[in-house]
Amino acid sequence: MLFDRLQALALLQLADSAYPAGGFAFSWGLEGLAADGMLANRNELDRIIADQLARRWATMERILLRQAFCAVDCKAIARIDRLAEAGTPSAEMREGSRRAGRALLGVWVKLDGPLSVAYRQLVSSDARLGHLPVAQAIVSRDAEFTLEATELMSGWTLVTGLVSAAVRLGIVGHVDAQRSQTAARGLLAELLADVPSPDAQPASFTPFIDIAVSRGPLRHVRMFTT
Repeated sequence: MLFDRLQALALLQLADSAYPAGGFAFSWGLEGLAADGMLANRNELDRIIADQLARRWATMERILLRQAFCAVDCKAIARIDRLAEAGTPSAEMREGSRRAGRALLGVWVKLDGPLSVAYRQLVSSDARLGHLPVAQAIVSRDAEFTLEATELMSGWTLVTGLVSAAVRLGIVGHVDAQRSQTAARGLLAELLADVPSPDAQPASFTPFIDIAVSRGPLRHVRMFTT
């Protein structure tokens, strides 16, 4: 199999936690867990990353991503987007997912991605639309990624986002951050090797993270949106 350098570089660009679409504003529950005394070191960080990957990303976001990637038109994508809204119980996580997804979509609208431009019209008229995995599928189609590359970008974006948030929260240093990414890389590869069935339905079970995010509005000082 030939190595596609251009696609590899595009993957590195889109999966970078510093990608200029506002992803740095989200800790996806890490800030709340740290504030509640449930996250204080790399071992705990690795456990949380594993939970996020295996119990939410692989079973929910990946399923939504795959469905959106294969959807025939914007109306079909919107139905999947509303499923993401209905399947996320935490209001803060729903808002965070929409904000992150809309920001990513907005970048690609400015880059004249045809599907991004078309779907942004629907997003502008429906507050339920714009969730991150759906937006990732849309911009990946504009970037002419394969489905496999899109899944890899999505999963690694979650990992880098969580590790980057942990560094900024002072939970781990840069060396331990690299160790966490190495551990997550192995798990992500295992999850990606297990292809979901075509009729798989999105579902997640990360109660501690959901509760920590939901408690966010009660905190007096916050660094992150989620």
